[in-house]
Amino acid sequence: MSRLGDFGARLYKGEVSYDFIAHRRLWFGVSAVLLLVSITSLLVLRLTLGIEFRGGAEFRVKGPTVSDQAVRDTVGSVVGGEIVVQRVGQSTVRAQTEELDSREVEEVQTALAERFDVAVDEVSTQFIGPSWGRDISTKALRALVFFLLGVVAFLSLYFEWKMALAAMIALLHDLVITTGLYSLIGFEVTPATVIGFLTILGYSLYDTVVVFDKVRENTQGLAGGSRRTYSGAVNLAVNQTLVRSINTSIIALLPIGAILFAGVVLLGAGPLKDLALALFIGVAVGAYSSIFVAPAVLAGFKEREPAMQALARRVANRTAGQPTSPTAARARRGRAVAATTTTDDDAPEPAAEPVAAGVPAAGRPAQHRPTAGQPPRSGKAGKGRSGKGGGRKRSGGKKRR
Repeated sequence: MSRLGDFGARLYKGEVSYDFIAHRRLWFGVSAVLLLVSITSLLVLRLTLGIEFRGGAEFRVKGPTVSDQAVRDTVGSVVGGEIVVQRVGQSTVRAQTEELDSREVEEVQTALAERFDVAVDEVSTQFIGPSWGRDISTKALRALVFFLLGVVAFLSLYFEWKMALAAMIALLHDLVITTGLYSLIGFEVTPATVIGFLTILGYSLYDTVVVFDKVRENTQGLAGGSRRTYSGAVNLAVNQTLVRSINTSIIALLPIGAILFAGVVLLGAGPLKDLALALFIGVAVGAYSSIFVAPAVLAGFKEREPAMQALARRVANRTAGQPTSPTAARARRGRAVAATTTTDDDAPEPAAEPVAAGVPAAGRPAQHRPTAGQPPRSGKAGKGRSGKGGGRKRSGGKKRR
C-alpha cells in the first residue's frame, strides 16, 4: 500500500486525525477575508461584461501586420466611445465597440480592410443587442433560484434542514468568492462564464453531500451515548473523507488547469478561457468549503441543541478524571499500584528458613539460629550460657533439654 493510501486508512480508522472543528474560527477568518476581498472587487472594479451582455459590435481582423494599437487607432478614427481591443491567438485581433448602426459597421469594416490590406469580407463582424444579454442573465438567475430551492428541499428530506442550511451557506460562500476573484482578475463575463458558474454549483454540493453523509453515519444514536460529542463525530467524518476530497479536487483541477493554459497562452481569448477560469476558481473554493466551512457551520448549529449540549456535558464528565497524555496515564497507573502495596518498612519480615549449622544463608552472614524454646546465644560461638564451655551433659552424651 502506498504512503498516501496507508495515511488515508489511518485517518478513516481514527488512528490519526486533525481537529478541523476546533479551529473553526481560523477557517471562518480566512473565509471572511476572501469574502471581503471579493465583495470589494465587485463593488469597485465590477465585472467586465462581454459584448453578449452589454451589447455592441465586434470586429475581428487577421493578418501578419495586425497589432492592437493599430486596430484601436483605426476603429477610433471612425467611431467614438469605449473600444476594447484584445488579441486572439497569434495573428488575430478583436475590437469591441458600443452599439452601432449598419452604416457605422460598414465604415469600420472598410477602414480595417484598407489599413491592413485585406479583403473586406475577411474582416468578420458581429452585432449583438443589449436585450440578448438581459434575457440570458434573467434566465440564469431564474435557473439558479429553482436550483437552490430544489437542493434545499432534497437535502432537508435526505438529511435534515440544518444540514441543508449549512450546505446553502457554503454554496453562497463559493459563488461570492468565485465571482469576486473573477472580477479581480479582469476576465470578461461571457455565456461560457455563466456555464462555468452553474457547473461549480453542482461540484460544490456534491463534495459537501459526501461529507454530510459520513456525518450522518457517525452520528446515528449519538445522543444516547457519552463517548464522543457531535463536533467530535463531525471532525471524524471530515478526516475520514479528507483523502477522497483531496484526490477528487486534484483530479478535477488538473484538466481544468490544462484547458485554462490552452485558452490563455495558446488561444489568447475566447469562451474556452472564460469557462476554464470560472471552473478552476469554483472547484478550488468548493473543495475548501466542503472541508473547512460546511462541517464547521453544521457543528455550530447542532451544538446549540439541548440534546447535544447534554451529550457534551456527559462526555466532559466521563473524560474529566482520565489522563490526557500517555505520560499522565503511566503516572496514574503508578499511583494506583503504589496505593495498593506497602513499603518495605511496613511489611513484616518473612520467616527465616532453618539452615544447617555452619552453612550461611544466601546474602547473610553465617550465624546460629536458636531452636524453638531456646533463648538466643550471646558471646562467642561455641560457649554456653556461662560463656565457659558448652552446656551440661547427661550420661550418654546428650544435652539436657
